[in-house]
This record gives sequence, C-alpha cells and structure tokens, in this order.
Amino acid sequence: MTITNTVPADLISSQVKLALEEDIGQHDLTADLIPVTSMATATILNREPATLCGQAWLNEVFKQVDPTIQITWYFKDGDNLSSDSILCELKGSARSLLTGERTAMNYIQTLSATATLSQRYAEQVQGHQVQVLDTRKTIPGLRLAQKYAIRCGGCYNHRMGLYDGILIKENHINAAGSINAAISLARRLYPTIAIEVEVENFDELTQALSGQADIILLDNFDIPALKQAVERNQGQAQLEASGNVNLSTVRAIAETGVDRISVGSLTKDIKAIDLSMRFL
Repeated sequence: MTITNTVPADLISSQVKLALEEDIGQHDLTADLIPVTSMATATILNREPATLCGQAWLNEVFKQVDPTIQITWYFKDGDNLSSDSILCELKGSARSLLTGERTAMNYIQTLSATATLSQRYAEQVQGHQVQVLDTRKTIPGLRLAQKYAIRCGGCYNHRMGLYDGILIKENHINAAGSINAAISLARRLYPTIAIEVEVENFDELTQALSGQADIILLDNFDIPALKQAVERNQGQAQLEASGNVNLSTVRAIAETGVDRISVGSLTKDIKAIDLSMRFL
C-alpha cells in the first residue's frame, strides 16, 4: 500500500529542528566519547508487529544532524511489519548516528503506533460500509503527522482543525439559541461547507434533521439507540457515532448502519512501538 504524505516538507523540517534543539541543546556531551573519525553502520528493527509510519521524519532528523548519513529503507509507510523486521540501514559518522538516534526513534515509534492502532480499527470494520475517523485529540504539534499516520493504517481523517469544518456542539447551540438557529447561521456564513451537529438524544436528532444538517454526530448513543437513529434518519443525513468506541465495540457499532465512527483514542491512547537501533 502506498500512502501519499501530504504533510508539507517545511513543516516536517521545522518540527524536527525544534525536537533536535530540545534534545541536543548546545552539544551532545556523550558523543564526545566516540572518535570523530569513527564510521558506523546501524539498522533499525521493530520488536513487535506494527504498521510503519514516519519515514520522512526520520530522514529529516539525520539530514539535519549530518547530511552525509546514507539511509536505505526496506519498507515504506503503510507496510505491515512482522516482529524483528529490519526497517532500514544507516551508514555514516558514528557520532552523528548516536546524536540523532533518540529523536528519530521518537518520531517513528509514535507515528507507527498511531498507524498500527488505525490498522487494527480498520480490520475490525472490514466488510461494512463505514468510515472510522480520527478526531482533533492529537499530540500538540503533531496534528498533520498523526492524521497522516491514521491514513497509513487504513482509517480516515475527520476535519483537520477548526478551520476546515463546522461541528456544532452543545455550547454552540446554547449560544446560538437552538439547533435550527445554529445551522441556519452556519449556512449563511459558510454555504459551501458541510455542517455537522452533535446531538445527545432523539429530540435533538429530530431538530438536526429538521434543520437539514449534512452530518449528525450521535454522542454516546447505545447500540439500540444507534439502530433507531438509522431508521429515523432514512438516509437524510450522514450519521456519525461517537463515544465509548473501542476495539471491542467498534464492529457492533458499524453493524448498526451508521456512516461514520469517530474515535478519539486513535491518536491519544497510543503505545509507542518497540523499536531499536543497533550498530553492526
């Protein structure tokens, strides 16, 4: 599987620059133990099954630390890895390899963890016409990177931020006066943007349908309620389930017939993939 990385190169560069600055500071003291002329070859391997993500960030780390380091990749982002797979080989200054190691590993462990969890959710809903979506509950500063990782794993992106989608929630409704008033104002202000409304009960669902919302987010509806909402909707709006979604419940939610399932844990409840760099 080939996934296009749409994260701008200048953003990756600036992220890596900050990460290296916080790790190296003025100087890598321990690297001084290594002779400046010492050259080395190293490999990075994973200790557990995973979905790979983060090549561009690892490449950029070593590019900024020492552009003479050569990297040969044996897999690409989106590939599923078995345990003890060698991801890549690096050749160059031993000092430079050691200085860049932790920052590079931090990126690839985190982004591969996101992609791996995404892939597990995608597997759970196979055979159903439903999209599992991420949310804005991302690691600060890594929004686009994690959303790219989500796509590497086979799930989908919700809005990228507050700037590219409208999601009317409880406080917006209270401030506007009603669901219909909020939808009506949103349509006047942004006529070309899909309008999503979060509802917590069937009365609010009826109001959102009356206001012709494009997407209705069913917040914490249980399975029978989700099925009833699908019946009431009759295809008028896209229905999105959210709340209490995990790997053990997502398939049952998909079976209710909703169009979308948003999962905050895709990006916030991740466990770094076990990787290691070894000198040969």
